[in-house]
Amino acid sequence: MDVEPNDLLLFARIVEAGSFSQAALRVDLPKSTVSRRIALLEAKLGERLLQRTTRKLMLTEFGASLLDHARKVVEEVEAAGALVQHRQQAPSGRLRISMPADFASLGMTQVMTSFMAQYPAITLELDLSPRRVDLVSENFDIAIRMGDLPDDASLNARRVALEKMALYAAPSYLALRGLPEHPDDLLKHDLLCLLSRGGGPSPWRLTRGKTVWERELPGRLTANSPDLLTRVACAGAGIAASSDLFAAPSVAKGELVRVLPEWDLPQVTGWAVFPGRRLMPAKTRAFLDTMEGLCCTEARKRMGME
Repeated sequence: MDVEPNDLLLFARIVEAGSFSQAALRVDLPKSTVSRRIALLEAKLGERLLQRTTRKLMLTEFGASLLDHARKVVEEVEAAGALVQHRQQAPSGRLRISMPADFASLGMTQVMTSFMAQYPAITLELDLSPRRVDLVSENFDIAIRMGDLPDDASLNARRVALEKMALYAAPSYLALRGLPEHPDDLLKHDLLCLLSRGGGPSPWRLTRGKTVWERELPGRLTANSPDLLTRVACAGAGIAASSDLFAAPSVAKGELVRVLPEWDLPQVTGWAVFPGRRLMPAKTRAFLDTMEGLCCTEARKRMGME
């Protein structure tokens, strides 16, 4: 049986998009053409691939089996496209990136400016929403994620930032509530905590030499914005765990001081996550190289290494 690779590619795109309409937009074909080609493919194969309802598409058992083969076609086509782009002198095209809004506003201005000046043929599209996007199904090229990463064989990652963490408070707050001398004293204070992925405050893990102190502390304010927590701490509302990226400017102005300076918090790694293709597109590689170089330089400056 002669099955057209383009039809398998189209089938995979429909499953990724979740609808015929969205798939038609992505492949730049009329919806009627997409529907007709899938109907012809099903007729050629003699079995249904998709169950269509008014609300959603569902794979049949046969469709799920064929999808693995269709995805291999997608991988081969993307690899060929990446090879062509990789051989171009100047990287070009649209680069879709997802990253936390706080990180973008404080840590990425210079990266974006430098990258746009160096690669005028690349158009940047940033998604700064807090949700964790699906890079493959939503066609993102890169996502910036902080902290530990789950195992995912379909994705690769490169470390682009390493942030030193510490506890900070405003001098006005400490004058009113007193300076903690031991981590146990934190239980008597108003704490400004980062929201964990599972909901609720992220636990604080403090180390001094070989001594480890770890608690899941009740937060007076819990939020998924490190920048907001740092600003609230500057206003005298409590003690916040913050990275150098957010705290250093306020420390330099005298708006924040370090609390329990002999105790350290774990460093937080920033990762650039991208689809695990065999050949990385030139536009993706160019952005990662720019970001890695500038972010590492800024981190060294904050640590007094340059």
